[in-house]
Amino acid sequence: MDILFVKNTYSFWINHFDSIIFDSKLTELIVKENISLKAFNTFGIDVKARYFVEINSEKDIFSFLKFIKESEKEFLILGGGSNILFSKNFEGIVGKINNKGIRICKEDDNYVQLKVKAGEEWDNLVDFCANNNFNGIENLSMIPGTCGAAPIQNIGAYGTELKDVLVELEAIDIESGKTKIFHNNDCEFSYRNSIFKNKLKGKFLITSITLELSKKPIFKIDYGTIKEEIKELNEQRLSAKVIRTAICNIRRRKLPDPLEIGNAGSFFKNPIVSDLMFQEIEESFPEIKSFSHENNTLKLSAAQLIELCGWKDKKIGNVGTYANQSLVLVNYRNASGEEIILFANMIKQSVFKKFGIKLENEVNQI
Repeated sequence: MDILFVKNTYSFWINHFDSIIFDSKLTELIVKENISLKAFNTFGIDVKARYFVEINSEKDIFSFLKFIKESEKEFLILGGGSNILFSKNFEGIVGKINNKGIRICKEDDNYVQLKVKAGEEWDNLVDFCANNNFNGIENLSMIPGTCGAAPIQNIGAYGTELKDVLVELEAIDIESGKTKIFHNNDCEFSYRNSIFKNKLKGKFLITSITLELSKKPIFKIDYGTIKEEIKELNEQRLSAKVIRTAICNIRRRKLPDPLEIGNAGSFFKNPIVSDLMFQEIEESFPEIKSFSHENNTLKLSAAQLIELCGWKDKKIGNVGTYANQSLVLVNYRNASGEEIILFANMIKQSVFKKFGIKLENEVNQI
C-alpha cells in the first residue's frame, strides 16, 4: 500500500532548520508500506521494510528528514545494498538514495575535480572517468554500490582507496537539517573505515562527493596480476581505460555476479597485525603472505587464512564460500541472514583457533 506524505511549507523549514533555503511549493513524498528488500540488497535476502521511500532529489531528502523526525522510528539510508546483510525485517523507515549526476567543478591542465551525487552508481563514475582519461580510480572498477556510500567504507582495491582522491563531501546533519562540508582529513579515513562508521554513524546523510583526478598518466599496476592481465590485452598504450578493462576481467573471473549468485563481495576485512605477531605465525605457517601497511604493521590475506582452515569452496545448506575467492560468502539459494551469520561465525572461530586472529566483518549486519 502506498501512502502520501505531504511536505510542510517554507515556514516549517525556516523555523526548524535555519540554514535551509527551501521553496514554498507543496510536494508529495511517496512512502510505501511492507516492501520486500530482496531487490535492494546484493545478498538477495528476502526481508521487508515497514516503510520504504525512494529519494530522488534534494527536496526529497528534506522531506525524508521531516518524515523520520515526526515518526520517531528507526531509519536506514540505503545506497546500492552491496555491503549489507539483513538478518530480519526492518521495522522502521528505509530511504533509498537515487539522486544522480556527475559535474566538473574545477579543471586545469593537470587535474580535474568532479562533484558527484550520492545516488550515482560507483562503477558508472569509474567508467565515465576512464573514458575521459581522468585517472585515479580505475583500480576501483566493478566495486558495487553508490558514490554516497563509498566514503563510509573508504572503498579500496588493487592498491587504491577512495581517500587517495576524495577532496571533500557534502552531508546533511540528520538532527538539525544543516549541510556540512567534510574535507578529506575530517573523514578520519583508515582501512575500510571512516568517521561515518564510528563517531558519526547514523548522524549524517551524504549527498555528494568531490574527487580530484589526474589528467596525467599516473597509474598503479604493480598490485596482484594487473600487469599480466594488461599484457594479455596487447594494447599499444597504457591508459585508465585499459587498466579498467584488465581489472574488470580479473574481477569477473574471481568474483560472483550478484545478479546470478547473492553476495556482498568481501565479507571479511584483511586483518592487520604487528610484525612480531606475523613472525610468530610465520614460524608455524611459512606459506603465510603479508603486505606492508601503515605504522609498521602488516596486512594478511583473510582469504588465505580461511583456506588454510579448510573453508575453500565449502558449502553448508544454502551458504558457502565462493569457489574462486574464499573471502566472498554466497547465498546459493534462499538463505536467510541468520544462516549467513552462522556460517561466517564458524569461519571466524576456525581462524581464531588456528592463528589467534579475530576476523572482522566488512559487511554491515542489520
